[in-house]
Amino acid sequence: MKKLLASLLALAAIGGPVTIALAAEEPERAALPSQSEQEIEVVRFRAVDRVIERRVERRERRAAERRRERRAERSGGASPALEAIAACESGGDPSAIGGGGMYRGKYQFSRETWAGVGGSGDPAEASEAEQDRRATTLYARDGAGQWPVCGR
Repeated sequence: MKKLLASLLALAAIGGPVTIALAAEEPERAALPSQSEQEIEVVRFRAVDRVIERRVERRERRAAERRRERRAERSGGASPALEAIAACESGGDPSAIGGGGMYRGKYQFSRETWAGVGGSGDPAEASEAEQDRRATTLYARDGAGQWPVCGR
């Protein structure tokens, strides 16, 4: 019972919907549960625990992404490795457009890759700081392989 209450309180604390039926409202259920009812409750506890764990994991991932972006902003730009990639890709020009318009910005993002790292709109129109942040995210996630020639 304590675990159920703890799970329900935790779910409520992170914004999930919780319904608690009081024994006084359901006198027929106030008696001790049967073995099968206990098994059902165990399954419910586990399901609630999984929901809570997933929500916590998502929040932790978002917080880690925000920390990475803040670190990139504080560092005043991109790492030396990314600066070398940008110099090779676009000469360091944040408004560069190459590949017949297919690759855009300082790091020559495709629109799909740009959106995949949280960017919106045209990468070549984004600020240099934003391009640096998005490139840092991409580099941390996938390494230099996203830039097959300049990432070597």
